[in-house]
Amino acid sequence: MNYMPGTASLIEDIDKKHLVLLRDGRTLIGILRSIDQFANLVLHQTVERIHVGKKFGDIPRGIFVVRGENVVLLGEVDLDKECDQLLQRVSIEEILEEQRVEQQAKQESEKRKLQAVKERGLSIPKADTLDDF
Repeated sequence: MNYMPGTASLIEDIDKKHLVLLRDGRTLIGILRSIDQFANLVLHQTVERIHVGKKFGDIPRGIFVVRGENVVLLGEVDLDKECDQLLQRVSIEEILEEQRVEQQAKQESEKRKLQAVKERGLSIPKADTLDDF
């Protein structure tokens, strides 16, 4: 196998099942159909996998185009080990409800932390103002 620079090395991975982790935290699993010099991806038969604790659910998304700058991780799925999961598969409705509850708990925790910081006379800059520095 000869070394190919950049995204050209992914040519061998076309038509194989891949997991893609995006910058916004989403996880996609699908068959890699196309890639370009900017690492833009086209995934076929894509599902969005949501993990909450020891449970997971897959939401069918179909054909998915991913802009290369949003890809954090790309890896081939080992089809032999895909079924050896320690996680419990649940319905879409159940995993979305679990995700909503988890996000709500995180928001409450953040509110308590912010309140504790304010009580101590400190302030935390908002995320959108950090870009000014």
